[in-house]
Amino acid sequence: MHALRAIILTLVLAAPASADTVAELRAELTALTGAVADLARELSSGEGASQPGYDGSLLDRVDRMEAALADLTGRTEELEFRIRRAIDAASNRLGDLEFRLTELEGGSTDGLSPPALGQSMPDLSQPQLAAGEQRAFDAAMALAAEGAPQEAATALAQFIETYPGSPLGPEASFKLAEVNRDLGREPDAARAYLNLYMAAPDGPDAPRALLALGESLGRLDQVAEACAMFDELRARFAGSPQAAQADDARARLACP
Repeated sequence: MHALRAIILTLVLAAPASADTVAELRAELTALTGAVADLARELSSGEGASQPGYDGSLLDRVDRMEAALADLTGRTEELEFRIRRAIDAASNRLGDLEFRLTELEGGSTDGLSPPALGQSMPDLSQPQLAAGEQRAFDAAMALAAEGAPQEAATALAQFIETYPGSPLGPEASFKLAEVNRDLGREPDAARAYLNLYMAAPDGPDAPRALLALGESLGRLDQVAEACAMFDELRARFAGSPQAAQADDARARLACP
């Protein structure tokens, strides 16, 4: 049982390595902040006016560095948020596992917090968002509402890539498929539905994603594949409203 405990700890705490660590980002942030401050002093004193060998004016350099500083600050905040969220989730999971394993081993659970009824993970009904996450989502959705599908598609795809696992991700994926269809890019729309389904095949949005994927494949004249999606939907989510809609969709495509 102790070996099992060690394996569980390894699995719960294992996470893919990030390209940047918080320490590296903080060091870069400190260096960049200092460089911006030096340039600002140089600009105010007029010392940079006669210095050759740099690309563009001193003011342009300050602007570029300030933009890079803002981007780096956002990346640092986002990474720290994700680390905190992963630690919180792992801590809750470990507490639950500790309690259950102690019970299985016949030990005393005095002093251990019992697991929350019906769940072993923290309540995510009101998830917190990373810095800039809501703002990026709102901006992308606004582009779609304003009739700029190409810009919206780019912004939505970037949002999905930047914030994997976001609670706003499913809505962004459905909107991405919609704007791709507006642009006449049905294969890209089908790919958005497929990616959404594959990301959470048992999630609450899986039936809707499967139905939309089947309908998209039907529009692409891939009837056999579309029928397979509808059959998958009816088999896995028989009681869902989308399963009933899949029956109608199968009839329209004359699925066998």
